Amino acid sequence: MERRSFVRGAGLAGVLAAGTAPAIVQAQAQIRWRLASSFPKSLDTIFGAADEFAKQVSALSGGKFQISIHAGGELMPAFGVVDGVQNGTVEMAHTAPYYFFGKDETFALGCAIPFGLNSRQMTAWMFEGNGLKLMREFYRGYNIVNFPGGNTGAQMGGWYRKPITSLADMKGLKFRVGGFAGKVVERLGGVPQNIPGGEIYQSLEKGTIDAAEWIGPYDDQKLGFNKVAPNYAYPGWWEGGPQLDFFVSSKAYDALSPEYKAILECATAYAHVDMQAKYDGRNPAALRQLVAGGTKLFRFPKDVMESAFKESMALYSEISAKNPNWKKVYDDYAKFRADQNLWFRFAEASFDEFMHQQKL
Repeated sequence: MERRSFVRGAGLAGVLAAGTAPAIVQAQAQIRWRLASSFPKSLDTIFGAADEFAKQVSALSGGKFQISIHAGGELMPAFGVVDGVQNGTVEMAHTAPYYFFGKDETFALGCAIPFGLNSRQMTAWMFEGNGLKLMREFYRGYNIVNFPGGNTGAQMGGWYRKPITSLADMKGLKFRVGGFAGKVVERLGGVPQNIPGGEIYQSLEKGTIDAAEWIGPYDDQKLGFNKVAPNYAYPGWWEGGPQLDFFVSSKAYDALSPEYKAILECATAYAHVDMQAKYDGRNPAALRQLVAGGTKLFRFPKDVMESAFKESMALYSEISAKNPNWKKVYDDYAKFRADQNLWFRFAEASFDEFMHQQKL
């Protein structure tokens, strides 16, 4: 079920949607699973991807396969979901894999690393390249079967009490930044903080942290960061295309029938596309509203971008020298990234550059 297998799953979905396969569905047993999310219910985009997935599973199975969705903190802590799936406490989780880089840095490659793949490139690496195959080999050691479960697209660079005007402003900055990016922020002199989404506002409001990033305008507006830190940076160089994942207990997955496995695969693919569409559709209006309300946009200075890139590449080399899991996956990832950037430079980037200069 590597690479193009999601197409076969889509084929089943078409049959079920057409109503021509009731016998297949009716023959299946009733199943109830629980899914632990790392996100709060208030975020209808990122948390909502799991809800959308569960609806699709139910619809495609004629209601026989039900999955209940639980927000971060309900069944287990937001950052405890990998342990929950690995130990069989729950059958599934929906999360950002880079939260768990402390277990092994390779987790981050299944989500996002600084100056990595953008959203479309990440999906291409997963389904057409070796990404899904390599990450599944890695996750096997955690009793996990992974499925791509959404992408936010390129993110913003976070909210700051004071704007970053040079690399010197990063020194000592207490910055809530997701996952693996904290390693690079630390090398720039910052003090990274890994805080769940539902706790960021309070930390920023109380001054426990100086800055925080989450995703982008739509979610950030909902979380109210503009009320406590007026300066909004771009781009989020650490998250050019962060992929969310559905983690499934390998024991629970292996117990499914082939038809239910296909339904699971098809529903995750639907949620993967749907989440990206929601962010792309909703971010523009939210950004306009934030700016109209007084938010001050600023672009990261050149010295910050160049230093961050240099430190990122050095970090990856260091990890490759000591972590064989990382090296195996990153070597393939890096080659794919180089090929993709060559292609995008000629087609996507040149088209986008022209269109962004036009008055539409």
